[in-house]
Amino acid sequence: MVDKKTRQVICTDFSNGKKHDFRLFKKSKILIHPKVKVITDTGYQGIQKIHNNSELPKKKSKKNPLTKNDKKNNHRLAGARVVNENVIGMLKRFKIIADKNIEIDVKDSLLDLI
Repeated sequence: MVDKKTRQVICTDFSNGKKHDFRLFKKSKILIHPKVKVITDTGYQGIQKIHNNSELPKKKSKKNPLTKNDKKNNHRLAGARVVNENVIGMLKRFKIIADKNIEIDVKDSLLDLI
């Protein structure tokens, strides 16, 4: 999770990439204040049951294609997620979360890096 204004990593949990995003989120037991708006990607289907103040893109199906309004809303959400994706990319680029043997204090060191 990344603060959109400050670009600071608020909290993090990660795995080897084989674990579904939402399953990893639930396992982390991260608590989000109800007033905080959470904008996620489609990997977090079901987060609205845990956190009411969350938005995620609408998925299309064969029987229910997206309307122009749905596409516009999905585009808006994608734009709002850009900061988060950029920070994740930076963490990966500098191999901060790529090395399995790295030992850092996530609460202190990771926040100082950004």
